[in-house]
Amino acid sequence: MLVRLLYASRAVNSHIDSIEDILSQSRQYNPSCGITGILCYGGGIFLQAIEGGRNAVSELYSHIQKDPRHKDVVLLHYEEITERRFGGWSMGQVNMSKINASILLKYAERPELDPYSVSGKVSLALLEELMATASIIGRA
Repeated sequence: MLVRLLYASRAVNSHIDSIEDILSQSRQYNPSCGITGILCYGGGIFLQAIEGGRNAVSELYSHIQKDPRHKDVVLLHYEEITERRFGGWSMGQVNMSKINASILLKYAERPELDPYSVSGKVSLALLEELMATASIIGRA
């Protein structure tokens, strides 16, 4: 059974090497587990959608909750799905430098990434719009 999980967390260390390490590890680990998804990072905040088998997604989310690179991990949305929405990425990355502030403003009070202040469905809609506007890099 396929599921989609969406969570937010804050980076303990916002150094770019930490973000690249997370992406690199995801791209190595996820294909063997059947996990796909996208990661959005900006302003010290992660917003990530993970798709795959229920057990694999649950195990990965449990690992993320214990990962010392993350804090304030919050589950925003979880659902059973019939098909993947982010299946083209072992772990795609939203290119924050290419995001038009008006897209962020469409979904929030201010033009910044803050999934803590909106619903999970709003955060998922933002990710889907970013995908539709080709703001995601790292297709693999």
